[in-house]
Order: sequence, then C-alpha cells, then structure tokens
Amino acid sequence: MNLLRKNGPGILLCLAIAVPSWFLGDVFPIIGGAVIAILAGMLVALFFKDKASYEPGIKIVSKKVLQWAVILLGFGMDLNIVLQTGKQSLPIIICTISISLLIAYILHKAMKIPTKTSALIGVGSSICGGSAIAATAPVIEADEEEVAQAISVIFFFNVLAALLFPTFGKLVGFDTGSGEAFGIFAGTAVNDTSSVTATAATWDSMWNLGSATLDKAVTVKLTRTLAIIPITLLLGYLRARNEESENKIDFKQIFPFFILFFIGASIITTVAIHFGVPAAFFTPIKELSKFFIVLAMAAIGLNTNIVKLVKNGGKPITMGACCWAGITIVSLGLQNFLGLV
Repeated sequence: MNLLRKNGPGILLCLAIAVPSWFLGDVFPIIGGAVIAILAGMLVALFFKDKASYEPGIKIVSKKVLQWAVILLGFGMDLNIVLQTGKQSLPIIICTISISLLIAYILHKAMKIPTKTSALIGVGSSICGGSAIAATAPVIEADEEEVAQAISVIFFFNVLAALLFPTFGKLVGFDTGSGEAFGIFAGTAVNDTSSVTATAATWDSMWNLGSATLDKAVTVKLTRTLAIIPITLLLGYLRARNEESENKIDFKQIFPFFILFFIGASIITTVAIHFGVPAAFFTPIKELSKFFIVLAMAAIGLNTNIVKLVKNGGKPITMGACCWAGITIVSLGLQNFLGLV
C-alpha cells in the first residue's frame, strides 16, 4: 500500500498524458504517439513547479516501463519471416547502420557533442528510431534530457522523410508499378515505425498498390530492429569494461539483461507461429509495447527542461541531418548497385 501511495501519483500523471497522446498518434501517424507524449510532458513540466510527490512514479515509468516496452517488442518478431525477407535487404541494412554510426562517432569527436546524446542519435538514426533509443538509453544510463534530445532530432527527420520521400522516390526513378523497391528504401532510410508506415502507405496510395509497399517496408524495418540486440550488448559490454577499470563494478550489475528477454520473446513468437499459432495472437502484446513506449516518453518529457533542450539543439540536429543524409545516399546507392530500383 505504501508503494502504491508513493508511486501512484507519478504513474497516474504519466498515464494522463500518455492515453490521449496514444490516440492522437493514430490520428497523426507521421508524428506518432511517442513524440506527442514527450512534447506534452515537456509542456506540462513548464507549468508544474512542485512535482516532488510525483517523482518516484515518474522515475519508475521512465526507467522500468521503458525496458518492458523493449521486451514486449520481441513478441512482434517472427524471426523466420524477418530473416527470409532480410536476405534481400541485409547488405543495405548493414551498410546504412554502419555509415550512420560512423558519422555519429566522427561528429561526436569533431563537434564535441556529449557521448550519450551522440550514441542515442546514431543508434536511433541507424536502427529504428524511438525503439532503438528506448533500448539503448537504460544500457548507457542516459538521462531524460539526453533521451528527449535524441527523440526530438529523430522526430524532425522522420517527419521530413514521410513528407518528402514519396515525391523524391518518383524523381529518382523508383518503379511505380511495384512497391518492392520503394518499400526497401523506406524500410532502410526512414527511422521510426510510424514514419516508415506513413511513407510506405503514401507510396501505395499514390500508385494504387494496395499494401504491397507497406508490407515490404515494415518487414525490412523489423529486420533492422534486430540490430538492437548486438548494438545494445556491445554498448553494455563497453560500459561495463570502462566501469570495471575505473570503479571495479561487477559486469552483471550493468549488463542489459532485458535484451535477453527481448530475444526470448522473439523466439517464443517464432516457435509459436511455427506450430500454428496465428500471428494475430501477438498483436495485443505488440500494441502494449507501443503504448509502454508512449507512456515512458511522457515520463521523460516531464523530466525534461524544454528551454535547455532548445538552446542545446543545434549540434544534435546537425548530427541527425548528417546521419539521415548518409543513410539515404547509401540506401539509394546500394539499391542501384544491386539492381533493386
């Protein structure tokens, strides 16, 4: 009872922001519920001076719920389908992820952008936007403002991609009789799931392709999402090694065990579908995962100083732009080289 009394107000406040944000995300898919929640949380924080009694609940939502969101995300993964479709797009996925991380690292050094912010923008740009940031933040112990900064940058370029890429695709000569080529492009060059969906659906509607582009783009996007596993495990290892050399901290204390649960959830889904369980059975769990991300973003918004965020936004936006441009150029170049355009 004391636990509920201590954490209840903060959790309820996060829910009060997350629930309408979730529904608004369906109305405005280009923006998405997670971004709406984090922006709403920031606005509430501006007028919410005394939040001491809400802090414990907000902290639980921003840390623990975020990890649960990633674990539940695994139930959206049928590894057989992902890997089967991924064979075609895997070279592009590997190269786009590599170029984005390399650009983020170079600019981190050249522009002296904080390490954790750089890591979140690099991972968010290269893998899957908000989901990758959600998975990476607990591993590197990024604070709320660093997460908010990265989410804001990713959101900005997501919106640009969703608005510009369908027209851009026509200009560069993508096949308008099939959704395959543009679907691969959208799945590799757009960051967040909501924006991938919006971009691919726009191409389908422009050329009357039903859901061909959307199906391809989402599957490629799911293949990219698997990169969360090696990236977070590597970051966890590097952080553990640094901590151990400096403070003699046990590796087990900071190893991202929730990623192992994510893998377990993916395996459960794959095995279940193999034995005849319909994929639709896991849809409610996938939706819960998405809602948990929205809920966690509300908490992160509540702990973010929006004025400070805007003041410090120039360099991260430059990094995001360079990562975005690099991914787009590499994706287009490789599709041309592989004859997929």
